[in-house]
Amino acid sequence: MRLSFAAVVLLFLTSLHAWGAETGPAARACEILPTVDFSAVQDASIQITEAAPISPGKDVPAVCDVQGYVSSNIGFHFRLPLSNWNGKFIEVGCGGSCGVFFDFLCNTPLSRGYACIASDMGHKSTTTDGKWAYNNLQAEVDWSFRATHIVALAGKAITERYYGRKPNFSYFHGCSTGGRQGTIEAQRFPWDFDGIIAGAPPFSETDALMHVLWNEQAVRDSKGQPMFTEGDLKQVHEAVLRQCDMDDGVKDGIVSNPHACHFNPETLLCAGGLGSACLAADKVEALKRLYAGPTTSSGQKISSGGVVVGAELNFWASHEAGENSLGEDSIHYMSFMPDPSPGWKASDFDWDRDFKRFGMMESLYGNTNPDLRKFKAAGGKLLLYHGWADWGASPLNSVDYYETVSRTMGGLKPTQEFFRLFLVPGMNHCSGGDGAFAIDYLTYLENWVEKGEAPEVMIGAHLPSFKQGYAAFTGLEFPLDPAIPLGFTRPVYPYPLRATYRGSGDPSRAKNFVPIGPQK
Repeated sequence: MRLSFAAVVLLFLTSLHAWGAETGPAARACEILPTVDFSAVQDASIQITEAAPISPGKDVPAVCDVQGYVSSNIGFHFRLPLSNWNGKFIEVGCGGSCGVFFDFLCNTPLSRGYACIASDMGHKSTTTDGKWAYNNLQAEVDWSFRATHIVALAGKAITERYYGRKPNFSYFHGCSTGGRQGTIEAQRFPWDFDGIIAGAPPFSETDALMHVLWNEQAVRDSKGQPMFTEGDLKQVHEAVLRQCDMDDGVKDGIVSNPHACHFNPETLLCAGGLGSACLAADKVEALKRLYAGPTTSSGQKISSGGVVVGAELNFWASHEAGENSLGEDSIHYMSFMPDPSPGWKASDFDWDRDFKRFGMMESLYGNTNPDLRKFKAAGGKLLLYHGWADWGASPLNSVDYYETVSRTMGGLKPTQEFFRLFLVPGMNHCSGGDGAFAIDYLTYLENWVEKGEAPEVMIGAHLPSFKQGYAAFTGLEFPLDPAIPLGFTRPVYPYPLRATYRGSGDPSRAKNFVPIGPQK
């Protein structure tokens, strides 16, 4: 007699103890997933192409490894624990242009028993490639908002069929483009997730891409060559630290309160000739452009954020990560309607005119709606974090959005009932840098959603081995591996509070810091 899918699931749930997890009913239920008809799932046409039980790995349990797509081109990779499912579902975001699965971000949730899904956002590409979007409106719609939503629908439907019941809680966790995905979900699909972690989101995708392009052009000379040496930027950073390092009461190489650090690049201008301890006039002017952010030729500000003081060294990390090609490709192929000719170059961008053309695409990509009443009413919780030393996506935009939400929702107190912003001093884009960037955001969100324990403070750790680059994209997992050298710890308080040294005790330990505010 051929068992129905539901019967197989029931057998799995009632007699798993008598079977090996990789060979028993859970494995067989996994193998037949491609034959299951998901046509009844509303708004998400699901096709599973592959499903197989996979043995446990170094950090993850044995899983049912599922691949498939949601009509028409949105691919997903889904892993469901064969045993000890914790009753929860999580979707992880991607980075840059996506086009690949950031499924390594599932490792921590899988180790905790989550069913975890990742999406390619509707196309195949590298993360710095935008050619997939050339005059392709459907692909742009999928990438901008549709993919995250319908993959959430698909993942929860597959979870329910596989385990025989709906998830108790559903979460989203993403940074950079993944952070934008999270904010889009809270604004447009407030019923998809109980809790959302949104890290370093570009607020207004076109604005953020323009910001990247502006930075790249500002640090290049008339021939397109890099204007600054690494030594130049170290010199600038050291000057910033001399002025503002002690803003938290500790000399630790971090600007903790950039809002209050009014650094003037002209203090580094060479007075009577070039020297090793000063900068030429063209470099000083370039620094002023970086800190100011995008403007027209007449000086009219056309962006809400520039580079924040303290982030000077991160130009090298962003340049090595390919942000120049990301900015050029994304503006070329994703920001205009219709798209420019294939021969368009970043140097063709007209700073007096072209930003006015972004409105056509901003209707797709926009994630600046401050009206989160539906998300709050649904019981959702939103944890937004951003590194103060982020070169790519300006933390000033996150501050601006949060303050706008607070005004819209009736003030800081009603906003903090469901939405909190955490600004991490010294942290790069998503992670890494000189600050205490290693933070277990998922645990803090779980406690907020499931226990009602709002995060009054989060404890971060500095990991010296992850100082450079983007640690979030190297697979930093929690709990931290004891073999990873641990540096200092710091508390991170919800905005507008910040941490300051209490004046006694070991300054390398979070317990010796207290909150102070406001930020500016």
